[in-house]
Amino acid sequence: MLRACLLWCCLSLCPLAAWGGTLQVIYPYSGTANDVRFRDLLEVLRTALEKTTPEYGPFELRPFHDSMNEARYLFELKSGHSINIAWSSTSVEKEQEFLPIRVPLRKGLLGYRVALIAAGAQGKVDRVQTLDDLRHLTVGQGIGWGDVLVYQANGIRVVTANYDNLFKMTALSRFDLFPRGVGEILAEYELFHKEVPNLAIENNLLLYYPWPYYFFFNKKDLALKSRIEAGLRLMLHDGSFDQLFKRYNSKAIELIKLRQRRIIHLQNPLLPKETPLSDASLWFDPAR
Repeated sequence: MLRACLLWCCLSLCPLAAWGGTLQVIYPYSGTANDVRFRDLLEVLRTALEKTTPEYGPFELRPFHDSMNEARYLFELKSGHSINIAWSSTSVEKEQEFLPIRVPLRKGLLGYRVALIAAGAQGKVDRVQTLDDLRHLTVGQGIGWGDVLVYQANGIRVVTANYDNLFKMTALSRFDLFPRGVGEILAEYELFHKEVPNLAIENNLLLYYPWPYYFFFNKKDLALKSRIEAGLRLMLHDGSFDQLFKRYNSKAIELIKLRQRRIIHLQNPLLPKETPLSDASLWFDPAR
């Protein structure tokens, strides 16, 4: 009995434990049942695992049972006990603490930001023409989000809260802008505007900072990192990576009228020198 209990404990603490030869790939659960932010990343991950199944064997992909914000799941990934993969924006610190795959999962689209605002606040935002103007406004962000440091580094005031609360806070004008990724904002607006009717999508402004989102792994999980990187490279080669990008993002790019917005560029001091900015095939460019 004691031996069985010890075996169960070891397996429960090891996300890579093979159940009947099946690789367990465990990712963070946000705690929000209707969270639409990461559907595309999960499909990319599943496809990468499927494409490597002939060589590496079967897998099971599932969320961890406890909810986590980003700060918590990065802590858990580093400890190596509950999850064995996470997605996050990159930084020098993260690339020192974890194993990154330097393939921007949304082709850098997440760096193009369109804001949710309170209905009636459009006129206030229309007066923002420069970065100096933007510094007179406040931005809402989630607790533990890496973007907080980017906005602060550019001299912009930030208010943080739990993800679910940010939408009501936007509508109540607790801050001026809730910048969202181009691929996120339409789905989030559709999900929340009935509950928060004073929520609106801002019409004219586009913020941009280089913001690659990567898959990250515990330093000891080189085998899992290698498998998923192999899958991503296959997807890049056969076109399925771009097909998923277009399926999840083309409609939003068109409806948000990205090319017609005035753009304000922000600096990202967190960006590592190893970021593959010179490989144009990995990045979305609204001018192309």
